[in-house]
Amino acid sequence: QIRLVESGGGLVRPGGSLRLSCAASGLRLDYWAVAWFRQAPGKDREVVSYINSATTNNGDIYYADSVKGRFTISRDNAMNAVSLQMSSLKAEDTAVYTCAVRYGGTSVIRTDYDYWGQGTQVIVSS
Repeated sequence: QIRLVESGGGLVRPGGSLRLSCAASGLRLDYWAVAWFRQAPGKDREVVSYINSATTNNGDIYYADSVKGRFTISRDNAMNAVSLQMSSLKAEDTAVYTCAVRYGGTSVIRTDYDYWGQGTQVIVSS
């Protein structure tokens, strides 16, 4: 009923690019804050990026320092989706990437999201 489905993961060479998509069913994504998390092997889950709704903090966008200048988050409201364009990929970007949504907005310290996707694997390797 309410589902978040990630797509676009795969194997890519260092320096390459991937575009991840988080498509929602059962809710309108434009009214929800949307975040991308990742978890690398042996590491804790961390927030990579988020985008708030237009009514929350003016729709502000956040990027972790490790991905600033390389990743871009954006909404495609017509498709009820949020994408994460990843460029100049590094081996350290290897992880399972998961999208999550939170009604009413989010912040850098928030982890209590309402719905989570299943995740998509990104492997950056030569």
